Amino acid sequence: MSEKVDVVLIGGGIMSATLGTLLKQLQPDWKIEVHERLSDVAQESSNAWNNAGTGHAALCELNYMPEGPDGSVDPGKAITINEQFQQSRQLWSSLIDRGILDEPSTFINATPHMTFVRGEKDVAYLKKRYEALKDQPLFAGIEYSEDSRVINQWAPLLMQQRRKGEPFAATRVPAGTDVDFGALTRQLFSHLRDQGVEVITDREVRTLKRQKDGSWRVLWRNRLGGTPGHTDARFVFVGAGGWALKLLQKSGIPEIKGYGVFPIGGQFLKTTNPEVVAQHKAKVYSQASVGAPPMSVPHLDTRVVDGEASLLFGPFATFSPKFLKKGRITDIVAQVRPHNLLPMLKVAVDNPSLISYLVGELMKNHSKKVDALRVFMPTARDEDWELIQAGQRAQVMKKDPKKGGVLQFGTEVVTSADGSIAGLLGASPGASTAASIMLGLLKTCFPDRMPAWEGELRELIPSYEQPLNPRGEAARASVEKTAAALSITP
Repeated sequence: MSEKVDVVLIGGGIMSATLGTLLKQLQPDWKIEVHERLSDVAQESSNAWNNAGTGHAALCELNYMPEGPDGSVDPGKAITINEQFQQSRQLWSSLIDRGILDEPSTFINATPHMTFVRGEKDVAYLKKRYEALKDQPLFAGIEYSEDSRVINQWAPLLMQQRRKGEPFAATRVPAGTDVDFGALTRQLFSHLRDQGVEVITDREVRTLKRQKDGSWRVLWRNRLGGTPGHTDARFVFVGAGGWALKLLQKSGIPEIKGYGVFPIGGQFLKTTNPEVVAQHKAKVYSQASVGAPPMSVPHLDTRVVDGEASLLFGPFATFSPKFLKKGRITDIVAQVRPHNLLPMLKVAVDNPSLISYLVGELMKNHSKKVDALRVFMPTARDEDWELIQAGQRAQVMKKDPKKGGVLQFGTEVVTSADGSIAGLLGASPGASTAASIMLGLLKTCFPDRMPAWEGELRELIPSYEQPLNPRGEAARASVEKTAAALSITP
């Protein structure tokens, strides 16, 4: 069985859904195919229960604005991530206007973003962070308090039975959001199907081969019945989570040399007790413990999935050699190549604290995990909370000219020199910045098409190529407009 298409998207997550949607708006005559190995889309990292749905905008996440060795704080990265999330908001707003997305409350809800810290050192840091952000247009409305009465109004569960005399502080941004990326992904793929895009599930891509004419032969096998076949495509995007590395390695592109991934799983404590859930409407982040990776920053989150509110606390790291929640136990070994072995070994040598952290996390039982929650919520009861398994995160390891190898926290697009194939590696802020990541991919892979596409891109994402934060009035207007379109005005 063989067919030829313009684009193959591998993986049924938010990245493929976003890229497919953009391409269908920009080039409606292109034939696009999506190959997903599981029985439905949005079953791995894009699934609502496999992530925290924070809508990462750097409003509350301290790891996007670390304190420097001299005690200074630089808002640059936080501003960049917020800019990227604003582009996602703009795209979703445009897609609602075009009837592509459903009622906003089906995938996004207003949820204040907070940061809560304890101890004199962290209180001093949070105050500096607040001072650095409060005059930035995209962070307008951020509030700071060390007053227990004020913090109790913002998030009562944080303050009940709190020990007297303990220094603490909090920031709050009422305009934060909770995003159900699973629902969002399913809606985008539903529209793509309506537009003639073949979204094929239970199809596992096995390898990728470059053809003489520069196109790619995507060799696959249907999981039901085992039927093999291939599809030829002018362009391939590998948005397959941790499996992206495996497929990019099989493609043979030199750009993937030196890359490896380290899989880290996660668990959350979850409660649906209505008495507890009713007392907390916020996403509250704090500092990561010493040696913990940035993705393990503890947070107590309101979640709204399928219209039902619950609370999540975590994450608690787990270890599995699988690159996906439903991957293979051989994944971590199968990635090893002569070109990435040394960088990966260097990462292992240079990050003993990460190994110690993972061992410590694996030794925690349910009661110990609720003890960690009590740092946030002193009144937490063991019986109110259950453990749920979250998704797998494949953290990027890669060559570094100075260190030999580094562990990178974030997302990275790897693209072939001719732009005919690209894949996404990494994790947070990931889904929240999908629009921005895919805009960058379009510029890299389709430079000759960009002049013709620019007008439509500005219709979909008005701040395309025009950062908002340096333009205070434009930033305010954009935030207000998208808040109204998405029904998330606090």
